[in-house]
Amino acid sequence: MIKYKSTEEIELVRYSSLLVAKTLAEVARIIRPGITTLELDKTAEAFIRSHDAEPAFKGYRGFPFTLCVSVNAEVVHGMPGKYVLQEGDIVSVDCGVKKNDFYGDSAYTFAVGAIKPEVRQLLDVTKASLYKGIEMAEAGMRIGDIGAAVQEHAEKFGYGVVRELVGHGVGKSLHEDPEVPNYGKKGSGPKLQEGLVIAIEPMINLGKKNVRQGKDGWTIFAADGLPSAHFEHTIAVSKHGKADILTSFKEIEAVLKEQEIIN
Repeated sequence: MIKYKSTEEIELVRYSSLLVAKTLAEVARIIRPGITTLELDKTAEAFIRSHDAEPAFKGYRGFPFTLCVSVNAEVVHGMPGKYVLQEGDIVSVDCGVKKNDFYGDSAYTFAVGAIKPEVRQLLDVTKASLYKGIEMAEAGMRIGDIGAAVQEHAEKFGYGVVRELVGHGVGKSLHEDPEVPNYGKKGSGPKLQEGLVIAIEPMINLGKKNVRQGKDGWTIFAADGLPSAHFEHTIAVSKHGKADILTSFKEIEAVLKEQEIIN
């Protein structure tokens, strides 16, 4: 059952979503070769709690961490731990926040130091495919239009679009209806209406689309062992024109730009 949001409820989702953006910016400040994925998690949890909010993922279906940190061939749901980030890694950091009973959800894939050109292209195309999907998130369009736009852009480059994992509605629950696949047929699926709040999150593999689950019961890997990228925004469908992006990459990318200047 799809739960449409009032203007006031959308603003509450926006508040949580922008706190996610600020949390990911704090993570961006410390991502570098030599840091463990658990250190990223501890930084994020401390920042979220310092803003009187709750890490949305911690305890969700038994997940024990604040962040999902997925490195290289890990697609999503990677568990923070002792792994030390290396020059040339890519790392998807997925974060959720609960504040004032409403959730925000976003993900960003970071480059750790210098990465291979083909991997940089994967990141750029995956992020672009997210915005291609968002362009379709207008009242009167359908869920299938979003997935078709993501799929078409990613597959132009020969990449694999993961099928088993999808975007979702966001509100008073972290995962609500409808599911938002990153593939599909134009004109299919539920019609988009004003007040719909969804997370669109392309998960795109450098190689084939196939995935497997790790022994920890959480981590999803690209089956062929090649890198995978993941970007996510929470958005609201408005009555007139373009979708309202409630999360933000601006804070993250300002930090990354500042670090390039410093370095």
